[in-house]
Amino acid sequence: MLQSFINEWHAFVQQGGFVMIPLAVAVLILWYAIGYRYAVIKRGNPRSVRRLIRRYREANGQYQGELQPSGIIDSAIVQGLELAKTYDKNLRRYLDDAFSNYVRDMGKYSRLIMTIVAAAPLTGLLGTVAGMIETFDSLMDANLFSQGGGGIAGGISQALFTTQMGLVVAIPGLILGRALDRRADRIERELEQIKDMLCSQDVSHNEVES
Repeated sequence: MLQSFINEWHAFVQQGGFVMIPLAVAVLILWYAIGYRYAVIKRGNPRSVRRLIRRYREANGQYQGELQPSGIIDSAIVQGLELAKTYDKNLRRYLDDAFSNYVRDMGKYSRLIMTIVAAAPLTGLLGTVAGMIETFDSLMDANLFSQGGGGIAGGISQALFTTQMGLVVAIPGLILGRALDRRADRIERELEQIKDMLCSQDVSHNEVES
């Protein structure tokens, strides 16, 4: 089993040339980063922020059933309400400090994903150039349609394969990365909404007095 995998990997690298190794590594890193962000960027309860704040306040710390925190917005509301009970002055500052952890976690690996998306086609282009160089070398040597994996056929195959591989890495990463960024931006806006509501008179003062 292991030997078969090694043989397939060796053939895979030979087909695309030296750029296949960094592209394969980029695929692994890219999908790990996307998986991490997908697992972290979860809103939680689909109800509106205003309604969730009211429900959690009424629950008075008893978070059971559908009120069990299951995402960033739920956890932020629970944490924000606890802070509102403790701090009357400078509540906004404490909320900013507390919610910055959520923003940092949501943004983790975002730049890495975009870097890989940008670098993968360029790496594939490098393989394309290498393949075309092999093709022209074959023309110089009159080594037409070599059966040993080189020559014009081998050079063109390498050029097309690495270009394809670079696009295969970049396109899904771009689509999913942008989708995760939009989800993170939407949650960040809702976090700001939670801060505004908790710092308003009708929320923060009631929480302190209770």
